[in-house]
Amino acid sequence: MAKLVLFGTGDAARLALYYFTRDSEHEVVAFTVDREYANADNFQELPLVGFDDVVKSYPSRDYKMFVAMGYSKMNRMRAEKYSAAKNKGYDLVSYVSSRCSFLTDFPVGDNCFILEDNTIQPFVRIGNNVTLWSGNHIGHDSVIEDHCFLASHIVVSGHCHIHPYCFIGVNATLRNSITIAEGTLIGAGAVIMKDTSEQGVYLPERAKLFSKNSSEIEL
Repeated sequence: MAKLVLFGTGDAARLALYYFTRDSEHEVVAFTVDREYANADNFQELPLVGFDDVVKSYPSRDYKMFVAMGYSKMNRMRAEKYSAAKNKGYDLVSYVSSRCSFLTDFPVGDNCFILEDNTIQPFVRIGNNVTLWSGNHIGHDSVIEDHCFLASHIVVSGHCHIHPYCFIGVNATLRNSITIAEGTLIGAGAVIMKDTSEQGVYLPERAKLFSKNSSEIEL
């Protein structure tokens, strides 16, 4: 069991506490954020310390860290704190749910957050600081590089290559053998059938309001 400090005080940090506490060998002992955001002495009934001073109370030789942040600025905020924590000497741990079907022989990188009901097929490679929210399918031989965030119920078909700093929204579908270029943003429900452009934004057609209301429709 490793003693663990979580960076963050948002929803991601609260959920990380839940998952690490109930489904890992790690013990969360404290939280840390940048000093200007440390508006209290505790969070979730655990100590909260400024990141500038965290090594004084929780030295990297005795504690590990997990950066629990979302996808702000296309994951670059999380990547920045990931690098800052490593520069302070911390080993960054990953969480892989026991309810994930993890079939690849390749281990995930550090600071990954892989939640329940993900299916990760054989020969998949996952880099550092990657979040896979619940219920995704990652097809065989696909690669997800560093600092990506995949929301829920996404289908990544086989032999896809997702480059760093990508965000993929809920229920998106990627056909097989395509490349998702660095910094691509794929909106919820989008179907991607060919390679994307770097920093491209891909949005599907949205549902339209019908001319009749529901009381006028026979089901």
